[in-house]
Amino acid sequence: MVPMLILASQSATRKALLEQAGLAFSCQPAHIDERLLEEAALDGGGNGRDVALVLAEKKAAAIAATNAGAIVIGADQTLSLGPTLLHKPANRAEAAAQLDYLRGKTHRLHAAVALVRDDVLLWSGVETAELTLRDFTSEERDDVLDREGDAAFASVGGYRLEGPSIRLFETVSGDYFTILGLPLLPLLAALRAVAPETLK
Repeated sequence: MVPMLILASQSATRKALLEQAGLAFSCQPAHIDERLLEEAALDGGGNGRDVALVLAEKKAAAIAATNAGAIVIGADQTLSLGPTLLHKPANRAEAAAQLDYLRGKTHRLHAAVALVRDDVLLWSGVETAELTLRDFTSEERDDVLDREGDAAFASVGGYRLEGPSIRLFETVSGDYFTILGLPLLPLLAALRAVAPETLK
């Protein structure tokens, strides 16, 4: 019997990426205290990469605990500019403030993914991309936010590289799937190694 594959996320982007890769899976978002886990990781000397990895592993573990035998995919992404971590903006004003903060600077997106079955961490990894925003005008920023609408609030940084926000960027260095929040190629390689039956 092929074990059930579960994505421990409600991210439409991650769901679409797995569907496009031809995987059969269900979605069960994990409810964990992300800010508490983030604070613990940072207090322990961690950085944005460490936070993303901890959150991905904890999300997968939370869903695996109630789905015996299933292979659970946990994923998370953090945005860091130096030692500062940003979170999803709650509204347009916060989205504008985040874009202003990132304007003309290079920041890093850390995307982590983990595979858990029962209480065993089968595999985990984290990939990083570097992105630089142009020194755009406030008018350009507002135009992009108008075009993005509520979608701007669904992504850390207040932008979507796959949407109108691309107009605000100068350079992008890194894997596209990592930027979207799911290191797909390393994940597929891990599934081939530890759970090849999920790919059939």
